[in-house]
Amino acid sequence: QVQLVESGGGLVQAGGSLRLSCAASGRTFSTSKMGWFRQTPGKEREFVAGISWSGHTTTYAASVKGRFTISRDNAKNAVYLQMNSLKPEDTAVYYCAGDRHLGQISSNPSPYDDWGQGTQVTVSS
Repeated sequence: QVQLVESGGGLVQAGGSLRLSCAASGRTFSTSKMGWFRQTPGKEREFVAGISWSGHTTTYAASVKGRFTISRDNAKNAVYLQMNSLKPEDTAVYYCAGDRHLGQISSNPSPYDDWGQGTQVTVSS
């Protein structure tokens, strides 16, 4: 099992940037695919970005492609989400998640085994 703790959320003006971090503990982090999801009240959890265990493969939701960058540092047991050109519609609670199964990066939250507690991102207009 992997324990995940997100940080870096906050309040930012539209057009600004934030960098989210996810600190992981557990032996399987370096072999887990990692993802970032977000959720707003009354809506389902939405895929934002995912990264393979090696970091060589990444995938993004269409709504954030070109603005957000996911990365990881297996030596530090960490995964990051750099968010640029933020928009008010990016406002949500952002969750870090780990998928210990083999296969491709999933945009569906179901395969993910491990979840952090979330960090709030608020973008003001």
